[in-house]
Amino acid sequence: MEHEYILTLSNPRADLNRVGGKGASLARLLNAGLPVPDGFHVTTAAYRKFICKNNLQDRILSALPLADPAQPNTLETVSKTVQALFTQAQMPPDVAEAITRAYAGLPGDQPVVAVRSSATAEDLPELSFAGQQDTYLNIHGIMGVLDAVKRCWASLWTGRAIGYRLQHGIDQQAVSLAVVVQLLAPAEAAGVLFTANLVDGRRDQVMITASWGLGEAVVGGLVTPDTLIVDKLTGHVIKREIAEKQVMTVRLESGTREQALPEDMRRISVLSDGEAAELARLGQQIEQLYGLPMDIEWARAEKKFAILQARPITALPETAPQIEWRLPDAKKQYMRGSIVDFMPDPLTPLFESMFIPSANKSFDKVVTQFCGHQLDLFVDYFTTINHYAYFSVNYSARQWLQTLLYMMPAMKKMIRMGIPYWQDEILPYYRATAIRWGAKNIPSLTPSELLAGLSEVFTAVTDHLTTLQISTLGITPGSEGLFTVVYDKLAKRSGDAAAPACLLGFESIPIRSEIALYELAGGCKKQAALSAYLCSTPAREISARMQDDDTPQGIDPSDWTAWQTHFHNYLEQFGYSIYNLDFASPLPMDEPAPLLETIKLYLSGQGKNPSERLQSLANRREAAVQAAQARVKGLKAWAFKKTLGWAQRYGPLREDSIAEIGLGYPVINKLLGELGRRFVQAGILSNAGDIYWLEYSEAAQAVATLERGESCQDMTGLVQPRKSTWNMLKRAAPPAHLPAKAKFLGINPDVFLGVSTKQGEGNTIHGYAASPGKVTATARVLTGPEDFDQMRPGDVLVAPITTPAWTPLFAMASAVVTDVGGPLSHGSIVAREYAIPAVLGTGVATRFIHSGQVVTVDGAAGTVRLSPVE
Repeated sequence: MEHEYILTLSNPRADLNRVGGKGASLARLLNAGLPVPDGFHVTTAAYRKFICKNNLQDRILSALPLADPAQPNTLETVSKTVQALFTQAQMPPDVAEAITRAYAGLPGDQPVVAVRSSATAEDLPELSFAGQQDTYLNIHGIMGVLDAVKRCWASLWTGRAIGYRLQHGIDQQAVSLAVVVQLLAPAEAAGVLFTANLVDGRRDQVMITASWGLGEAVVGGLVTPDTLIVDKLTGHVIKREIAEKQVMTVRLESGTREQALPEDMRRISVLSDGEAAELARLGQQIEQLYGLPMDIEWARAEKKFAILQARPITALPETAPQIEWRLPDAKKQYMRGSIVDFMPDPLTPLFESMFIPSANKSFDKVVTQFCGHQLDLFVDYFTTINHYAYFSVNYSARQWLQTLLYMMPAMKKMIRMGIPYWQDEILPYYRATAIRWGAKNIPSLTPSELLAGLSEVFTAVTDHLTTLQISTLGITPGSEGLFTVVYDKLAKRSGDAAAPACLLGFESIPIRSEIALYELAGGCKKQAALSAYLCSTPAREISARMQDDDTPQGIDPSDWTAWQTHFHNYLEQFGYSIYNLDFASPLPMDEPAPLLETIKLYLSGQGKNPSERLQSLANRREAAVQAAQARVKGLKAWAFKKTLGWAQRYGPLREDSIAEIGLGYPVINKLLGELGRRFVQAGILSNAGDIYWLEYSEAAQAVATLERGESCQDMTGLVQPRKSTWNMLKRAAPPAHLPAKAKFLGINPDVFLGVSTKQGEGNTIHGYAASPGKVTATARVLTGPEDFDQMRPGDVLVAPITTPAWTPLFAMASAVVTDVGGPLSHGSIVAREYAIPAVLGTGVATRFIHSGQVVTVDGAAGTVRLSPVE
């Protein structure tokens, strides 16, 4: 059967260039003695002969420049053009004859085969290209085989394949396609085997998915399969999650179809413990052969396993580092919640060394303000464990007494006066301090003046933050929770809107920011050349272009100048909103790419007018309130009206207060930027941005040395080890509550925390049910603004936390999943405004989900199911 166009499946010459990634892998498996169904390769030489004889190459390449990965419709347009060329082309006679002879050499009369695409850029350790080309099952007869081979060749030019290669910089002229023709295993069950745990990255476990019938229903995501976690060493099944399997892929006379599973097969396990152990053993054998964690498709036919495909796992989550979470004080409890939620990552040294003492002083000051006494209850209230922020509580007999004598009597005053104190004293002082230092000629300040300005503005930041704990961040969730109880118990009827519907549709700073962005895009639409440039140019390139005076070609300079001015004014008004409380993280005014991506979305006609959405929510709110009020009387009506008033008043205030956390950050960054430049000039650091990796005492020591005119100590050696430690710690999952307890003071700690303590099972992650709805879509994991240009319309936004600065991405998202946050957090409110599902406070989403993975977000159940298919 050996021929230029044909190779036996196990032929040693079956390498990547001749038979593609899938074919080369199957040859390797077969030669290692693994149970791979026999067959043959149609080599890349056959594909090239087909292309050459039909003069297709130049016509394909001439169509490709129109393809833009950022605009999926262009990919499909190019694909249709190329597919039409393949449909009209004829298979060369010598190629057809070689395939005919090879097929005739398989056992049986017109044997049933699977015809699988195998590209030369496929199943590689760094890029899997999984699902980019087509497979055809249950093919029999030579005419069916020839047709399937030709359709496989054409699938090299599907829209998804073209886009994938463009995104990863693969040369479109160099790619080629082989085809594997393989005896079809008449599978009664099939699935995917991973030689590592995809959820947590553990290499000592195997993850298996399994369902009835052929494997296409599992691979194509048409069925929720069983999921098993198996210990590699013992073969013991650690976890078994039996899904309700609705459909199976079955063979027809020709081809396949999905049909409903019989009722008695839907809830039973596909694999026994022994079969799972046998699959795990095969998986380890394949992993040892490749020396890499592997993604393996398998089938079971007549009680025997067959291996259909194996490729490296290209996006396995990193295992969390083994870290000891040692308590600073064994007598205290430590939690992550409230304003700590705005610090999802380990803190950088400068921020940590400034925040902890300053925030503790500010919190002591605000508690004393309302209690009239300085209390021991909140000594060292803020602290860090492994550089992650925590707040601590302790309840000795003395502190219980202080609580009863001072805190409890002060609670009424805090509830009544907390927000006025923030609005009338703290916020105006914070704003004035930021304005006063921002107005100074910062380059002319001495190093000690720069440090003094930094300290003064940052003290105003922590005064503002700690006041929010007893005002908007404390009162608002309480008022919303109280109203929800009253509404659900006294007014809600079957079929009514949920309580949040009565609280949405109010204007706030994030809403005004969104409306202003939409109006900015609307103004661009009137300038055709400008609009076309913004739509077709990557956001980072636009951002870089706006930093200079060079007008892009084809745009009127006056239009470009006006656009720069309007966008700059927008950033001045709203660009201070924080992504992360640590001031080492950039602001939207520093990294405007997310805003530009949203503008491009609006320019393309996608994304709803936020003013119209706000009005629609307001109308729904009024309708829900009126319906509820009509059915409550007397004391119930009073309770409803009172709690509704509180919740409606405080909700927008909380959003404003969170948005204004960053008021002083632009001037802080300017002061630090200038101080960093002075340190570079003095030889203290090699880059101005490295100042964030010094501790405050080290920066103060360097400033004092500079002021004395003495030679300064070189601190460059401190920076890299600290960055390495920070990057290692960032992969950790800080416990939400230390020491871990089911109850704290008799209360479930979930009440206080922004991270759910419920553990995931199999390929399911649990969190808070924050906004209802169910969506299956591609996940996009964004850890910060540096990743935002990866977001595409319809993606599931997966993030550590969402602050108001993240809001522009909600216009693009089909659902939201976060590590930190709860049902009353900013993210849940915005998700409900956009009517998209949200699961918040998972604790682990950004580590266990990888970009490009298909996930199912169930916002009502609070679950995220991870597809095992890349």
